[in-house]
Amino acid sequence: MPLSTDMMRTTLVMGGARSGKSRYAEELLTAADGACVYIATAEPRDDEMAARIREHQARRGDKWRTVEQQLDLVAALQENCRADTAVLVDCLTLWLANLMAASRDIGEETGRLVHALPGLEGRLVLVSNEVGQGIVPENALAREYRDHAGRLNQAVAAAVDEVVLITAGLPLRIKP
Repeated sequence: MPLSTDMMRTTLVMGGARSGKSRYAEELLTAADGACVYIATAEPRDDEMAARIREHQARRGDKWRTVEQQLDLVAALQENCRADTAVLVDCLTLWLANLMAASRDIGEETGRLVHALPGLEGRLVLVSNEVGQGIVPENALAREYRDHAGRLNQAVAAAVDEVVLITAGLPLRIKP
């Protein structure tokens, strides 16, 4: 059962891998009147990722229109966030990986996203992985990713109305 109320316009749903965060985020918006848009940031670079994408697509059903945007998330949000539309972004940490692979300025892209959030219309739910609660990664690239993800999550959490942490499929509201 979702914790969110209609009063919450922007929500960040966070959790670990396979925690149930995407399913929870989808449930927040499925009951919404009007259109539902799913902004997908994943690229099917291998068979496992392609299978995950198919699983998500099958679960969503026909109510959702999918927009694939791996890099220019702000443009996709500005184009799709409308008063009569519920938008789900899944997920910020895959978007971050895409930005890093494209050698984009992560601080600049994070700033663009956070700056855009207050001006967007409609209901918006963003999904992100919590990657900083495990062991310190062995290699420099993985540590850089973890650090960028932590800063991205902090910046988005500060900018949204609500933050929900999902653990074992159970939601815990941590903001407000």
